[in-house]
Amino acid sequence: MKFIILIRYFFEFIIFKIFFFLLSFFSQKQSYSIIGNIFLFLGRISKYNKIADKNCKIVFSEFKKRKRSKIIHNSWKNLGKNLYELNNLKKIIDDQNIIKIIGIEKLEMFKKEKTPVIFFSIHSGNWEICVPILDKYGFNIGAIYRHINNSFFDKYILKKRTEALKTSESFYTPKGKISAKEILEGVINNKNIFLLVDQKDSAGSFINFFGKKVKTQTGFLKIARKYNLKIVPMKNIRLPDNTLQITFERPLEHKNISVSDEQKMLEINKIVERWIREDPENWFWQHKRFN
Repeated sequence: MKFIILIRYFFEFIIFKIFFFLLSFFSQKQSYSIIGNIFLFLGRISKYNKIADKNCKIVFSEFKKRKRSKIIHNSWKNLGKNLYELNNLKKIIDDQNIIKIIGIEKLEMFKKEKTPVIFFSIHSGNWEICVPILDKYGFNIGAIYRHINNSFFDKYILKKRTEALKTSESFYTPKGKISAKEILEGVINNKNIFLLVDQKDSAGSFINFFGKKVKTQTGFLKIARKYNLKIVPMKNIRLPDNTLQITFERPLEHKNISVSDEQKMLEINKIVERWIREDPENWFWQHKRFN
């Protein structure tokens, strides 16, 4: 059975590589349109479209079906564009015309303080640019990622991520016991942390998110408290012209002993909620967040 699954994974990956080879004959604008519409077509007939609509209805209960559908359709297109950009991640990071940074003065301030920082973002815009951008601006980063069942895709994505890094000091580590150890060792060695905090964490705590109690990661807050690390919101969105924008917002602190990890995570979730409401078409609605 495992061998059959492996064969299936291999052929899926081969089809993917052939598709991107064919896509290379088109301009970037045409490629965005092609892959965005393919993702939209496949997404609309998949079970994940219903999950996305259910999630969107929880967040925007006042929206009619048509308005929710527009949000979800553009979310599918955004996922397709993300995959196209992942294939060209190093080139995108090097192109100053594609990525706009707001709040870069905060990065300079953190550098002067010479203490590690925890950056957090969500699955919005193209989240794959976050780690290599921080690395590009001189922050050695440790980032946790969730592995993909298809090992061929998993290795390919990790390869594209690491190729986009400017230094060998930054690293990606798969979610699990090893990642917790590597991230903690990184902080001790003056490295920073990057996290995506909007997905379900079965080992997390139940925290309010859009009026629902959902499993949410809070482990990084223990590190923030113990080592007195600033927690920096890093908003990431795609603009209508397909350029990408990162905004570094006011840093949070977690040294008040009267504030629990759960209370601080609720504050972070309020930031995440604001981001999603401001730019709903950028978010990854297809995840089973409210289970």
